[in-house]
Amino acid sequence: MNRKQKDMLRRILVSAAVLVCLQLISVERFSALDAGLFPGAGRWLRLALYLVNYYIIGWGTLKKAFKGIMNRQVFDENFLMAVATIGALALAIYENGDYAEAIAVMLFYQLGEWFENYAVGKSRRNISQLMDIRPDYANIEQEGHLIRVDPEEVEPGSVIVVQPGEKVPIDGVVAEGSSALDTAALTGESLPREVAAGDEIISGCINLSGVLKVRTSKAFGESTVSKILELVENAGERKSRQEDFISKFARVYTPAVCYSALALALLPPLVRLLFMGLAPLWGVWVYRALTFLVISCPCALVISIPLSFFAGIGGASRAGILIKGSNFLEVLSKTDCVVFDKTGTLTQGVFEVEGIHHSTMEEEKLLEYAALAESASSHPISRSLQKAHGREPDRSRVEDIREISGAGVLAKVDGKQVAAGNDKLMKKLGVEYRDCHSVGTVIHMAIDGQYAGHILISDMIKAHAKAAVAALKELGVSRTVMLTGDSQAVAQHVASRLGIDQTYSRLLPGDKVEKLEQLLAEEKGGGKLAFVGDGINDAPVLARADIGIAMGALGSDAAIEAADVVLMDDDPLKIAKAIKISRKCLGIVYENIIFAIGIKLICLVLGALGIANMWLAIFADVGVMVLAVLNAMRCLLVYKL
Repeated sequence: MNRKQKDMLRRILVSAAVLVCLQLISVERFSALDAGLFPGAGRWLRLALYLVNYYIIGWGTLKKAFKGIMNRQVFDENFLMAVATIGALALAIYENGDYAEAIAVMLFYQLGEWFENYAVGKSRRNISQLMDIRPDYANIEQEGHLIRVDPEEVEPGSVIVVQPGEKVPIDGVVAEGSSALDTAALTGESLPREVAAGDEIISGCINLSGVLKVRTSKAFGESTVSKILELVENAGERKSRQEDFISKFARVYTPAVCYSALALALLPPLVRLLFMGLAPLWGVWVYRALTFLVISCPCALVISIPLSFFAGIGGASRAGILIKGSNFLEVLSKTDCVVFDKTGTLTQGVFEVEGIHHSTMEEEKLLEYAALAESASSHPISRSLQKAHGREPDRSRVEDIREISGAGVLAKVDGKQVAAGNDKLMKKLGVEYRDCHSVGTVIHMAIDGQYAGHILISDMIKAHAKAAVAALKELGVSRTVMLTGDSQAVAQHVASRLGIDQTYSRLLPGDKVEKLEQLLAEEKGGGKLAFVGDGINDAPVLARADIGIAMGALGSDAAIEAADVVLMDDDPLKIAKAIKISRKCLGIVYENIIFAIGIKLICLVLGALGIANMWLAIFADVGVMVLAVLNAMRCLLVYKL
C-alpha cells in the first residue's frame, strides 16, 4: 500500500471505531446531561460527536464534490454521496433520529473507494512487473573500468557491456562473447535463446551466462524495449465501445437519477397534499429519495469496465501478446475469418536450395550468377541463394540491379544480363522456360535472354502451424485463408497439409490488398477479419484488415508499428490464444455490466417503493462495486488460458 492508501485506511478504521463507540452509548445517557447542563445539551453533544465523525470520514468526498461544482462538473459519484449523506443527516436532525445510518453510508463508500484504489494499484503493479523490461542503466567500458550511464545517453555505434543477470539495455549486434538470453518478459516463453558474436540482440532480454560486448545499432528511444513500453502505456488511450458507452452512460445517467430523486422527494408528497388532502409525509419521501441516490451511484460500471480491459491487456502481455488498445481487444474477440501470409507466418521463412534443374552450364556457375544478381536483396530467398553459393558476393561484379516487384531481379553480372525470378518474369522477358514438377519455390534463370535452367528452393512448415489452424477452428473461426506470392502448387501443398480452407497464390503486394478487400466484403453478421503476417512486408494488408496481427515480431520495428496486435515470438498457436484471451476479457466485461445494472435497477425500484433502506443501498453501491472489481481482476490471469 502507498501512503495515500494507508492514510485512507487509517481514517476508515478511526471512523468505524468512533461510530461503534457512539452506538454503544444509549440516547438515554446523552439525555441525562440535560439535567446537569441545560435542556437539549445531551442531544446537541451527541449530534456534535456524530458530525465530527462524519467530518473524519467524509471530508475528502465533500471536497471533491465542491470542486466538481466549482468546475461545472456537478454530477458525479462524489456529488451523489455528499447530497445523500448530508440529506440523511439533516433528516435525522429534523426528526431527532439515528445519525449512524448517514455516517455508515459514507464509511462504506470510503471503504469501497479504498478497495477500488487498492485493486487498481495492484493491477498496475502486476502489469508493471510483467513488463518490467526497462533497463536502469548501460555499462560503458572506459580505461578498463565499467561505468554505468543512462541508456538514453548511449549513441548508436557505441560498445556496451552486458554482464550475467543484467538486462540488455539497447538493440545491437554482439561484438564479442556468447551467452544465453532469457526472453520470457518479451515472448512469454521460458526457453533461453543462444547468441554469439555477429548475432543481433534486442533490448529487454536478460543475459543469463556469459559477458557480452554489444555494438548498439539504435538509440535507446528507438530500441525494442522502448517501443514495447510505449505501446503498453498508450494502450489505454484506445477505448472499446463498452468503455465509450459507460462514459457516455454515466454523463447522462447521473444527472437523470439526481432529477429523479428530486422528483421522488417532491411529487408524491405534493400529490398527497394537493389532490388527496392527506398529510404530505415529507420525511418518508425524502428518505426514499436519498436511498435512491445512494443506490444509483454508477461506481461499479465506471471502475470495473476500464479495469477489466486494462488488466486483460496486461495479462496478455505476460504471454508475449501485445494488444495496442481495448478497442482492438474487442474486435479480436469477434474474429470469424483469419487470413495468413505464408512465408514467415505458417512456414519458417528459412529457405534452402534443394536442387538445380535443366541447367545449360555448370550448376555452381548458375548458382553464382543467381547469388550475385540477388546480392542487393534482403529477401529470405536471396539469402538462401547466397548461403548455398557459400562465398561473400563480390558486388563490384554486379551493376544495374533492378527489382521487379513480385517477379524477380534483373542485373548485369560480369557484363552479362542476368534475370532471376519466377515464371512471370520469364513471360515478361519473352523467355521460354521449363516447368518444375517438384513442390517448392522455383527461381528461373535467363542469361543474355536465353533460358539457363532453374533453382528449386523449399521452405519448411512451422512445427505448430497445423495445430494453430486446428485451434482456430475449435474456437469457431469459420474460415481460414492463405495469401502468397508463391506458385499454385506450393500454396496447395502447404494448405492441404495445414487444413486451410482457401488459398490464393501468385499475388503481388498490391494483389494481397485487393484480395483482402474482397474477403472483407464477403464477411457477414458482424464477424471480423484478422490478417496475420510478419509485419515487415505486409504493412498495407495489416493496416487494411479489421485486426492486423504481426507474429514473430521480436525486434521488428515495422511489426510493432503496423499491427494492432503483436505476437512477440514465432509460435502460430499464440493466434488462437490471443483470440481466447480477448473473448475471456469481453465475457468478464459483459458479466459486470449485466450484474451491476441488474442489481441497481432492482434496488432502485425497491428504494422508490420504500422497501429498500440505506443498508440495502450501501450493498447496491459499495457491495456491487467490490464484487465487480474482484471479477475484473480475473483478467490479470488470462495468460494462463
